[in-house]
Amino acid sequence: MQNWLRNIFTINLPAMIESYKHIIWDWNGTILDDVDLCVELINGLLIERNINSISKDEYKNIFTIPVKNYYSAIGFDFEKESFEIVGKKWIDEYERRKFECKTYQGVIELMKKINGLGIGQSILSAYNQNTLDEMTKHFGLTDYFSHIVGLDNVYAAGKLHLGQQLIKILGNGKGETLMIGDTEHDYEVAAEIGADCILLSNGHYEKKRLVKLGVPVLDSIIELL
Repeated sequence: MQNWLRNIFTINLPAMIESYKHIIWDWNGTILDDVDLCVELINGLLIERNINSISKDEYKNIFTIPVKNYYSAIGFDFEKESFEIVGKKWIDEYERRKFECKTYQGVIELMKKINGLGIGQSILSAYNQNTLDEMTKHFGLTDYFSHIVGLDNVYAAGKLHLGQQLIKILGNGKGETLMIGDTEHDYEVAAEIGADCILLSNGHYEKKRLVKLGVPVLDSIIELL
C-alpha cells in the first residue's frame, strides 16, 4: 500500500470506528503482546531437535494459521513425530509463562473509548476458550465484551466457524462490523463474515505480508487513538 494511501486510512479511522455497530478483536498479537514469548518457546523446541532456531523477523514472515503448517515450514517432520504431541508441549510451556505477557500499549484506552460510544465489542480467537476467559479476567477486560469466543482445543487450527457463529448471534449486516487483528487469517475471517478489517503489524505477521491483503494496516493500535 502506498504511504499516502495508508495515511488517508489512518486519518479517517477514528471517525470510521464510530460508524460500526460492533468491533471484533483478535486476542494473541492484537490485544496480548506475546510474540517474543512465542518465538522463544518455538526456538526451545527447535534446539531440542537440532533444527536451526529462527529470529523474530523470520518468525513473523513464516507464522500462519493453522499453526501446523507453520511448524512444518520451520523444519518439524510430522512423519517422525506427532504434531499433537509437539503442539501440546509448546502450549503447556506457553500456559506456564503466559502471564509474563502484557497487553499492547493503547489497547485498553481504545476499548474504553469504543465502550463510551456505545459500540459493542467481542473477542474472537483461535486460543483455547478456558484460557481465554482466564486471561481476559486477569487483565480486567471481561466487562468490555459481550462475547468472548475461543476454541475447544489447544491446536489453533482456525476460527472461521467461530466467526460465522458469532456474526449470526450479533445479527449484523455487511459493513456493520469491524474486525481488528494481526494475521491473514483474521482478514480471511472478516471477509467471510462480511466484516471490515484493520490489521496491526506489531503482532505475529510481518507488515509486508499484511499490506498485500489490501486493507488498512497500522503499525500499532495507538494509531487508532
